[in-house]
Amino acid sequence: MIHNISYRVFVYGTENEEKVKEAVKTLFPNSHPQTDTTEGYFKNPVLILHDKISKNREIKNFIQILKEIDAASKKRLLSVLENKMDERGNLFLRFDKQRAYLGDLKIIEHGDAIHVKINIAAYPAKKENAMEIARDIFGV
Repeated sequence: MIHNISYRVFVYGTENEEKVKEAVKTLFPNSHPQTDTTEGYFKNPVLILHDKISKNREIKNFIQILKEIDAASKKRLLSVLENKMDERGNLFLRFDKQRAYLGDLKIIEHGDAIHVKINIAAYPAKKENAMEIARDIFGV
């Protein structure tokens, strides 16, 4: 169903790194993110937390977490699913980082987010096939 899931989240100088890691744990409880440092627009340091999840148990945990999001988010996901998926079957979602810290998952379009890329296992690897699998996975 899913080959792997990768995520990326930025930790800005005004944020607490541990709190951002807690937000990530809402989506990926067993993840141990790697870190990179880059420079922001105003030459301030920005930490990037990222990881790639490929173990079946962790992928199943993620799917279960997604199935528990509220009905309004599921409906919104269904309405934008085609725009959020590329031709190779990669689904791109953003989750509100602040709400995730509070244990509430909300899919957003822009802003301060946890960026998630879900590589859907569709054969043949076509967008239409991947969309059907995504609908099944997310129960939409």
